Amino acid sequence: MHALPALRTQTLTLLERMFQRFASGIAPPVKVTMLDHFVYRYEVKSIEQALIQKLARVVSGLHAADVLLEHGFLQELGALHRILDEIGEDITFLAVARTNGGMTPMHERYLEAFYGEQMPPDLDVSKPVKGYDSPSRKEIRKYLKRVLMADAPANFADAAIAKAYGGYVHAASQNTMDMYGGDPPRFHLRGMVGTPMQHDHAEGSWNYIYRGLLAFETAAKAFGDAAGLKVLRDYRLEHFAEFAAPSDAPVAG
Repeated sequence: MHALPALRTQTLTLLERMFQRFASGIAPPVKVTMLDHFVYRYEVKSIEQALIQKLARVVSGLHAADVLLEHGFLQELGALHRILDEIGEDITFLAVARTNGGMTPMHERYLEAFYGEQMPPDLDVSKPVKGYDSPSRKEIRKYLKRVLMADAPANFADAAIAKAYGGYVHAASQNTMDMYGGDPPRFHLRGMVGTPMQHDHAEGSWNYIYRGLLAFETAAKAFGDAAGLKVLRDYRLEHFAEFAAPSDAPVAG
């Protein structure tokens, strides 16, 4: 599928169109005064508004991934894939509050941290900065396993993938040494265009296009958009059937 770049553009265009569809169903952000200027914020700090923002990062992230891949910046691409993994988990976590039993104290903690200002106007850097009590990644994964896959056999693939891509985020030696090679051997500081590593990452990047579709399907279910869900699902099954696995489905409603 790496020989069909037009499909990537077509898929991202669909995701952008569906994003606008979902976003138009909720009140837009409003201007909020911040010191001597203004910023945009959502007045209603709900699951739906959080989902829209997460979906925005999915589409933007997939576009950015294509740019990094094209120019051979594979270390940075690996780090971005790790980010997209967590955003996908967040979308599922948020969606189940609408489709699988309602809000929980964990969701409330998550939203409080998510909407909290990371750099508030009254920040005093002379004092320790107090963080938000957001659920850990481990807590979120444990919750999703309990709610969505309680009867499924143990599978640690997601954790293994997260650990592997985490090496790109933290510049672990094993990942960083992927930059080294060639004749004569050297660190590739301006990207790795034309190397076998670029081909490998190009193959793997299709998984993230596919996961982006799944994330939008999950969100469509949470928004109660049956027609939008059908469009996304039909498209995925038509163009990405080879990626499908038994567990690949939006959260149940």
